[in-house]
Amino acid sequence: MKTLLPVVLVSVVASGCMRTAAKTAPDAPLDMPAPPPREMEPNETETPAPVPLVIEPARSTPPRPRPTTPPQQPAKVEPPKPEPPKIEPPVEAPKPVEEPIRSPSTLQTTPATAEGEVERAIRASLQRANADLNRIDYRVLNTDAKTQYDTAKRFIRQADEAMKAKNLVFAKTVADKAVVLAAQLGGR
Repeated sequence: MKTLLPVVLVSVVASGCMRTAAKTAPDAPLDMPAPPPREMEPNETETPAPVPLVIEPARSTPPRPRPTTPPQQPAKVEPPKPEPPKIEPPVEAPKPVEEPIRSPSTLQTTPATAEGEVERAIRASLQRANADLNRIDYRVLNTDAKTQYDTAKRFIRQADEAMKAKNLVFAKTVADKAVVLAAQLGGR
């Protein structure tokens, strides 16, 4: 009897799951109610009167003062002509009697043996850029070209300052940029 009860329960539950599809269509059609009668009353309300636009407050802007004298033409100033680089002979400093206090050493990314070669290469680049810029007539350049010319001159100055500060990586980068700008301007 104990084994019969579970078998009966399993068969009852399993018989409910035997259908594969649910029944979806009703047996009898649904009754549809009749639509309500259409009685419409005419709308005899008067249209509202148009509302006037809101008037903006008057704006009081002070009149612009008129110049009493005609505008003067700015004086034409010729840009300064580029000067050739001055090469100064190295001046030997007098040897100190006492040993000076040394500042902390700077970090060098260039080996000490190759430092002279790098400096020579940078100086050659700067001379090439200056030579290209000296061949250019600044007065006939358009606005963009004048901006490039001034930028190349600024790069040359920055490279010189970086060389004095022994920042050879920055000096080389800026000198290369000056060479490229000067070459582009020379090719115009």
